[in-house]
Amino acid sequence: MKIATTLSYAGGFKQSARQVNEMEQAGLDLVWVAEAYGFDSPSLMGYLAALTETVEIGSAILPIYTRTPTLLAMTAAGIDALSGGRFHLGLGASGPQVIEGWHGVAYDVPLGRTREIAEICRQVWAREAPLVHDGRHYHLPLPAGQGTGLGRALKIIAHPVRPRIPIWVASLGEKNVAMTAEVAEGWLPILFIPEKAKDVWGAPLAEGTSKRDPAMDPLMVCAGGLLAIGEGEDVTRLRELARPMVALYVGGMGAKGRNFYNDLACRYGYEKEAAEIQDLYLSGKKDDAAALVPQELLDLTSLAGPRSWVGERIAAMREAGVTHLQVAPIPTGDQTVASLVSEVKELAE
Repeated sequence: MKIATTLSYAGGFKQSARQVNEMEQAGLDLVWVAEAYGFDSPSLMGYLAALTETVEIGSAILPIYTRTPTLLAMTAAGIDALSGGRFHLGLGASGPQVIEGWHGVAYDVPLGRTREIAEICRQVWAREAPLVHDGRHYHLPLPAGQGTGLGRALKIIAHPVRPRIPIWVASLGEKNVAMTAEVAEGWLPILFIPEKAKDVWGAPLAEGTSKRDPAMDPLMVCAGGLLAIGEGEDVTRLRELARPMVALYVGGMGAKGRNFYNDLACRYGYEKEAAEIQDLYLSGKKDDAAALVPQELLDLTSLAGPRSWVGERIAAMREAGVTHLQVAPIPTGDQTVASLVSEVKELAE
């Protein structure tokens, strides 16, 4: 099992990037860089590529609506070249609040668009012929009657380091998860409870896997949570740090009837809590919403506790198919982020 983390912005990007260097030396395998509506992630990932030597660098996520499919392919090829073949392209739909509110683009047909983007990116990277794609959502070049009529089928000028860069998809809904298992190299779920994963996602994962190209490797899965290893209540209580974040996702990431994380909480069996959290959060009572996050949900999505307990959680993740353990390290006592990564790497081997 590989060890992954998401770059923290809390202390400023440059400080966080220096911390990645320390974690790289301790055995970190993959660092993800997010993009919401702050700095663009490709700039930050290029910066990381220059500072690191072995750790793999991934986008988690680049929203599919914010760039054309060919720009996504060019960006991935560029960072892959800068990093010497260490890039992972994480894609996701984000949500209508960001896509329509910040980018001013209609949030429509995310599954179909993601599928076609994956196809187009792989055509670009393979560089076998000028790019021609006549799909339902993307037409390259534009067909007759659209635009000036002067569009030409082109081939990327640069030579990508790899003809196939791993594509990961952040998906939660059943149809999206099935599509991910069919076409992507990796899956990025969130709030992943390994003991409930089969009941919630088993059927769509099986459906997608049955259609997967046999030449592809098995689906990679990246999931985990807050990481703290130590004895006593002080360490166990660190699980509470995830409470506001869970409330934000379940309660505030979307509108009523259009919140994928709220839907997931319901599928986990927390229907009553999910409804109450959303009502409170959307009415501005964020602390009250956070107080209602089920303790079980915090415990089962966490890696904070005694070494033996963390080992059990890692074993449960592995049993559920997790290949990349996602950690948010919280050092305690005389630990450092690097020493904590080293310790969890040992537990995951």
